[in-house]
Amino acid sequence: MKCDYLVVGSGFSGSVLAERIASELKRDVIIIEKRNHIGGNSYDEYDENGILIHRYGPHIFHTNDKNIVDYLSQFTDWYEYEHRVLAFSKGDYYPLPINRTTINKVFKKNFSTDEEVKNFLEQIREERNPVLNSEDIIVSQVGWELFDKFFRHYTKKQWNLEPRFLSPGICGRIKVRTDDDDRYFQDKYQIMPKEGFSKLFERMLDNKRIKIILNKDFKDLLHQINYRFIIYTGPIDYYFDYKFGKLTYRSIHFDFRNYKQASYQPASVVNYVDPEVPFTRVTEYKKITFQNSSTTTLSFEYPNSNGEPLYPILIDENLRKLRFYMDLAEKEKNLILCGRLAEFKYYDMHQAVGRALNIFEKLISTL
Repeated sequence: MKCDYLVVGSGFSGSVLAERIASELKRDVIIIEKRNHIGGNSYDEYDENGILIHRYGPHIFHTNDKNIVDYLSQFTDWYEYEHRVLAFSKGDYYPLPINRTTINKVFKKNFSTDEEVKNFLEQIREERNPVLNSEDIIVSQVGWELFDKFFRHYTKKQWNLEPRFLSPGICGRIKVRTDDDDRYFQDKYQIMPKEGFSKLFERMLDNKRIKIILNKDFKDLLHQINYRFIIYTGPIDYYFDYKFGKLTYRSIHFDFRNYKQASYQPASVVNYVDPEVPFTRVTEYKKITFQNSSTTTLSFEYPNSNGEPLYPILIDENLRKLRFYMDLAEKEKNLILCGRLAEFKYYDMHQAVGRALNIFEKLISTL
């Protein structure tokens, strides 16, 4: 086999680059995907009950970047969807991210203005300077009681680490609110592909210059393919045969269950923040897709360290090893790294698309 660009992985990072290279540069691309489907972790499918589920947990598209929306709109129509998440603790539900409603409910207050909430948070927060980890960033914003109730145990379940060992960005990704806005995201564009993510990927990769090989490890095929450049989106430590040791990731076991009832929970996603509950969150998919069905399908998430790598664990030991791997990568002039696993960064979908588009622009500037 022969191609100009060999792409390893068919998630957003690999698929966007493959599409751009085939469409704009008119170059031949081979995609090798170890799974039995394209789309990476964004893959969705209809279950046996006719409900569209996200096989690897809820993927909610949001961005402020019109260029990203315009690019993806070549491959899908959209519907508007504003994501809302509740935390379940000690028998009650609370809005997440923390907002005025959350604070009023936890502390039995009746604040009605942003200023009242800001003043209250100023009283209960604890100064942390510098902010070095996820405990620092939350305690410095909302103090210990809210940290213990909503962040400490959930984070420990999700990452198997105390928040003080994780980078600030893990718990600090979603900002605390002083108003009653209960949307999980505040981006300008909060939309979902009308026919699902898998259809989006199918259209994106529908190009005669793109050949897709499923169910194969790229290392088993490298000797059979004559290529000029390799775009790698898998785990960087695996690419280099774990030369400097393994990087650690978190995985999740998704337990899908169908219930013979129209609705199961009051929001599409509920986070279970108490330590005695073994799962971290429950997603009810028809509340994302707005499907009409007499039954409902949910996924219960059980984090672990043994499954497929999903989330890079951003701790000092991993970041130290990563520097060695990145130094090796720079020496391979025909290697392009892109994506969450290859760059060991916590990219959301829109960030993965934006990163791939930026890499493509750099790529064409060197041709």
